[in-house]
Amino acid sequence: MTRHSAFRIGSWAFGVGRFLLLFSFVRTAIAQESTGYGPPTSVPVERSTIARAALPPRNWIDQTQSEADAKSVGCLQCHQGVEPMHKAEQNVVLGCTDCHGGNPARGLKKEQAHILPRNKDFWKTSANPPNSNAWLNHESPEFIRFINPGDLRVAQQACGLCHGEIVRNVDHSMMNHGAMLWGAALYNNGAFYLKNYRFGQAYAADGSPLKLVNYTPVTPDDTRVHGILPFIEPLPRFNLSNPGNILRIFEKGGEKQLQLGLPTSEEPNGRPRNRLSERGLGTLNRTDPVFLGLQKTRLHDPLLGFFGSNDHPGDYRASGCSACHVVYANDRSPTNSGWWSRYGHQGLSFTADKTIPKNEEGHPIIHQFTRSVPSSQCMNCHMHQGNLFVNPYLGYTWWDQETDGEFMYPKKQHNPTDAELVGSTMINPEAAAARGSWSDKDFLDRVAELNPELKHTQFADYHGHGWVFRAIFKHDRKGNLLDLDDNKIGNDEPRKFAKAVHLKDVHLAHGMQCGDCHFDVDVHGNGMLYGEPRNATTITCVDCHGTIDKRPTLITSGNAGQIDLLNTSNTPFGARFVWEGNKLWQQSSMSPDIRWEIPQTIDTIDPLSSHYNPKSAYAKTLQRDGKTWGSVPTESKQRCARLAHDNTAMDCQICHTSWATSCFGCHLPMKANQRVPQNKFEGVTDRNFTTYNPQVVRDDVFMLGIDGTVKKNRMAVIRSSSAVVVSSQNANREWVYSQQQTFSSEGYSGQAFNPHFPHTTSSVGTT
Repeated sequence: MTRHSAFRIGSWAFGVGRFLLLFSFVRTAIAQESTGYGPPTSVPVERSTIARAALPPRNWIDQTQSEADAKSVGCLQCHQGVEPMHKAEQNVVLGCTDCHGGNPARGLKKEQAHILPRNKDFWKTSANPPNSNAWLNHESPEFIRFINPGDLRVAQQACGLCHGEIVRNVDHSMMNHGAMLWGAALYNNGAFYLKNYRFGQAYAADGSPLKLVNYTPVTPDDTRVHGILPFIEPLPRFNLSNPGNILRIFEKGGEKQLQLGLPTSEEPNGRPRNRLSERGLGTLNRTDPVFLGLQKTRLHDPLLGFFGSNDHPGDYRASGCSACHVVYANDRSPTNSGWWSRYGHQGLSFTADKTIPKNEEGHPIIHQFTRSVPSSQCMNCHMHQGNLFVNPYLGYTWWDQETDGEFMYPKKQHNPTDAELVGSTMINPEAAAARGSWSDKDFLDRVAELNPELKHTQFADYHGHGWVFRAIFKHDRKGNLLDLDDNKIGNDEPRKFAKAVHLKDVHLAHGMQCGDCHFDVDVHGNGMLYGEPRNATTITCVDCHGTIDKRPTLITSGNAGQIDLLNTSNTPFGARFVWEGNKLWQQSSMSPDIRWEIPQTIDTIDPLSSHYNPKSAYAKTLQRDGKTWGSVPTESKQRCARLAHDNTAMDCQICHTSWATSCFGCHLPMKANQRVPQNKFEGVTDRNFTTYNPQVVRDDVFMLGIDGTVKKNRMAVIRSSSAVVVSSQNANREWVYSQQQTFSSEGYSGQAFNPHFPHTTSSVGTT
């Protein structure tokens, strides 16, 4: 035997021995692991007192495809071709009744398979009925779940199985309770004395109003520094309210209440002294009209608790989770709707399900959830009021009811009958609509088609609440339209509006929908109760664009919490943000083929960068002496002390805003002899109705002020937001007071100014 062979045999023997030793160790380890306690530890197995954790109960997520199919087999006998609510690639295994309930057995009649409503005369078809308002509060939870499993009354049973924390957070979001407007209206009009918002709306499965209590204890400092509210209560019934403003009494007091049918000698002829409002037995108190008007005036409703009114383009949607994630056809503009624009703006269905009528309004485009939500879907709610939030983002505000009026009113003045006036104000709170052509739905649907003929403005293609919205264009101080290079455009030039700069937000101009900036916590909430929209947001400008001294960390810095955008935020098509060297790219939420580079502030002041902008460098590095610029102090304290426009002192928006809206007068006349249903809570019908009539809405006023405590008292854009004048007409059609200015709870003028984010972010050529 050679030495080489001996070495090989020895190596083989050593290898076999090592294998046997390893095999013996593995067998021992497997034997020990099979006991359920894992590999050996320093504590003997028999001494362990830790019981094995029980597996979670089996639920729908774990079911097989055959089990899910059994829950759809009867449904698909009629609804052949209907799209799966979750796309196949999402690996969600669900049957129809997992979400909708009902009976999926074969061969059943519709009445046997479906959950039937309590009010059959109202829910006549599968479409969302127009102006359903509080009807959902009078239906069974089973029926609500059947027509919309995403409704917040029942969402925990369907959506909540996988998305429980999100549903829990949305319950407390302002998109559900709406405390921001009610709080402002009550305080600015002297009806409630607290500035921290107290009242909102939310509903239990049986329709009863809920008091929302913050999930964690809230201290006074939490409210002062972070804007977190300890609780939000349902709006009290108006019958229990007391006049908060002695200068604007709703009814005369101090006299003995008359008994019904028993006149007195002191009663003026033809003027019975009836009180203006109805109240419960035994109560003779005067009431405050604000508490009543809020439950009737269509100003910032419906919110997530109810369907959209489903009667105009811009009003078609469901409630709860489905209000956002199930898209309806609301706007034909590709800018505002992305690729959804091809489906029109009349709330029609394009599903393959043959049982769904294709000419009936109030249906979703298809039977499917999506995370590619267009801005036109957001507009369904975020045009409350008509000059706030998403409207300016799209470059529109309320029409002033005058500009190009010859196209909007009949040739001969129309004086509406009482019935016509009531019918018009039920679908559009503006009293002027009853005299104009836009009270006719067919005319309103085609308003944007007037644009080629219009001389002074252009109209939007959406009409939430029946309103008309006009476009805002860049112009000089004399009203001349301007192009991107500030060249004047003649009034008689053809296609002058196509040449002028439409002042939509620069993010929208680059293809970004609302959901490309506001996602996750910004839209679902973080579970805390807030009363002001900006307090509830996480995203700020510097989170994506960085500052003059560093690139962004992609960790949000807004009041609602720190979110790691780089590692936790994604789109349906992959990661939302990607660094490629020093360039930051963002993926569109609408299309896998679209992404854009996010300009970095630090590059705009660097002369060696392709993004260098001398104007940006001058503005961002200018020092307080008004002369020195170009260099950036290295220390944070030095930047704060020396720079004229340091981030700690002012918000980005004050320089990067092209225009802002301001309300300088809205007339709210209340009429006692008009009985209409309340559109919230119980939906009872009683006397008094208030129309909402914008009188002066400006887009050419720009004001700066100091922001609130939550926003660190930085300089921000401010606007006039509550310039209300009120009137009240009694049952004899006599005006008790007319166009009177309101007073706030502190006794100051009710005309309120507030800081806000205009959503008209600008770039070169628009500032």
